[in-house]
Amino acid sequence: MVKELREKTDAPMMECKKALTEADGDMARAEELLRVKLGSKASKAASRVTAEGLVGLYVSDDGKQGALVEINCETDFVAKNDDFINFVSQIAQLIAEKNPADVAALSDLSFGEGTVESTRSALVGKIGENIAVRRFERFETDKQLASYVHGGRIGVLVEFDGSEEVGKDLAMHIAATKPRALNAEGVPAELIEAERSVAAQKAAESGKPAEIVSKMVEGSVQKFLKEVTLLSQPFVKNDKQSVEQMLKEKGASIQRFSLFVVGEGIEKKSEDFAAEVAAAAGNS
Repeated sequence: MVKELREKTDAPMMECKKALTEADGDMARAEELLRVKLGSKASKAASRVTAEGLVGLYVSDDGKQGALVEINCETDFVAKNDDFINFVSQIAQLIAEKNPADVAALSDLSFGEGTVESTRSALVGKIGENIAVRRFERFETDKQLASYVHGGRIGVLVEFDGSEEVGKDLAMHIAATKPRALNAEGVPAELIEAERSVAAQKAAESGKPAEIVSKMVEGSVQKFLKEVTLLSQPFVKNDKQSVEQMLKEKGASIQRFSLFVVGEGIEKKSEDFAAEVAAAAGNS
């Protein structure tokens, strides 16, 4: 019954339990009690787009465990709310320490006075905006971790071997250039094919012989791969050498990295406030 009431109202689990107890198990009455207490904030917010938010980052003191998490909200105003900021920070640490398999498993972890999910739901009710844990990445290594967060909206976690300065440089470079993969092998095949298709269409318009067109297409694909793979990119602090050359010079290496950009890939709703007001006035 608690689960059913939670699904109806999106209220915290303990609040649902209290309401059912107070209502002597009457589901309709319990729902009414919750709506009076919480103002239906959580259930109303559940369908709204969350394209703003923060990237949370945590690295253990010994630098061997770390986590990156993106938690979204509806407005950048809420992204500056202290309760929201603390929630994001604590969830990043929880991920690093408990190693949940996915977002669903994370939601079920004990947290605060309940679970991650009950805490999230209570925060929705308190703030009045939808809040969603979108994704996370956890690292555990016998090497080293470096991290960087830019304005709370871009977060980077790097597993590497080398000096602390190299790790910091790698993390900041990744935040600035946003590579898709470590090397060409890591670039999704569909991205390469999409680039090849565009290049082929452009080359075909040149009117050149087929063998020349083929070379033009391959050249475009290689240029694309150089731009989106970390090791091939010109190093931001010295564009005369690639990241791979910089690492070789420093006697360092990189194993993997993760890059989160808040709202990346989420379609934001475009709103014209003036038109909305005009429409409302016309309807009235």
